[in-house]
Amino acid sequence: MAIDPVQLKLLLKEGEGLTVEFKERFSSHIDEDIIAFANSKGGLLLLGVRDDGSISGEKLTNDLKARINNIARNTKPSLSVTISKIENIVVIEIPEGNEKPYSCSSGYYRRLNGNTQKMNHDEIRIMFRKHDPFPFEERITKGFSFKDISKEKIKTFIEEANIQIGQTNIPDFLKSLNVVEGNFVKNAGLLFFAKDVGKFLPQSQTTLLAFKGIEKFNIYDRKDVRDDLLTQFNETISFIEKHLNIRSEIRGMNRHDIYEIPMEAIREAVVNALMHRDYAITGTQINVEIYDNRLEIINLGSLPEDLPPKAFGKFSIRRNELIADLFSDFTKWNESEWVLRKLDEPLLGLV
Repeated sequence: MAIDPVQLKLLLKEGEGLTVEFKERFSSHIDEDIIAFANSKGGLLLLGVRDDGSISGEKLTNDLKARINNIARNTKPSLSVTISKIENIVVIEIPEGNEKPYSCSSGYYRRLNGNTQKMNHDEIRIMFRKHDPFPFEERITKGFSFKDISKEKIKTFIEEANIQIGQTNIPDFLKSLNVVEGNFVKNAGLLFFAKDVGKFLPQSQTTLLAFKGIEKFNIYDRKDVRDDLLTQFNETISFIEKHLNIRSEIRGMNRHDIYEIPMEAIREAVVNALMHRDYAITGTQINVEIYDNRLEIINLGSLPEDLPPKAFGKFSIRRNELIADLFSDFTKWNESEWVLRKLDEPLLGLV
C-alpha cells in the first residue's frame, strides 16, 4: 500500500478510517494499532499527525525505525512492516496478516468504525475459528475412536448410497471416504457414523417445529433430532411431509398427491443446510419451522469468508468439503471404483 505525497494529502483530508490511523507522536502503544490493522484489512499508521489531520511532524531516526521494527517483530505471530518518511510524517505500512489473529502484550485488537478496539473473548474465539487452517470437519474430537462407530449406520449409508463394496473392513471403508486421519476418525466421519453423535458434538442437532398460524407463538408439534446427518435429513423430510398441505389430482385412473412446495426443492434446501452449517459454533442448531403460509429453514452462522453478500446467486462455496462429498455419494457411488462385489456379501467388521 505504498503511497506518494499526493495520496498522503488526500488521506489527511479524508481523516482516519478503517485503514488509516493518525498519531501525533510515537508511542510504544502503537503495537495495538499495528496488530489491529493486521487483524483487519491492513492499513497505514501516520506518525506526526494530529487527530484533526494537521501535521505536528515526526523525525524518522535510525533509533525510531529500529524501535518500530522491534515492536512489529514482537507481535504474536511476528509481523513485518514498511517504514518511510513523506515530508514530516513517518508512514508505517502494515499488511493484512495471513496468520490471524495477531496479539501484542496487552491483548488482541482489530479495526472497527475507524478505531482500534480491543477484542472480547467471543470475538477472539470467532477469529481463531475463522482462520483455523484445519476446518472443523477435518479435526479430531477428543475421546472419539473406532469403537464409537455404528455398524448399523455404516450399513444404512451403504444402502442409501447404493454402494457395492464387497469384503472391506470398517477402517478401510472410512479411509476410502477420507474421514480417517491415521488411527483417528475426523469430525466428518463422526457426524455420519457415530453411535451417539450428541455425546461428542451436542451442537449437531436439527429442531423441527410446526406452528398454528403465521406467527411464532403456538407450537403444536416439535421434534429434536440429535443424531447422524443422514438421520437428520430423513427425519426432517418426514416431518415436513407430515405437515405440508397436499392437494390431489386424478390423472386417468390414478391419484397423484402434490405438495404445496415441491419436495425436490425442499430436499435440496435441507441438504444445503446440513452441508454448509458451521458445526464449530456450539449452542446452536438448524431450525426447520413450518407455518400456515411458509416454511423456514434457519441455519445460524456467518458467511464463508470468501462469499460476500453481493455474490449471492452468482457462485457458491462449500464450507464443508468432506460432508458435501459424503452427501453427494448418494448419487455417485454406483460408478465408484469400490464396486467390487454384490452388496449381500459380508462387509468385514459389520457382521
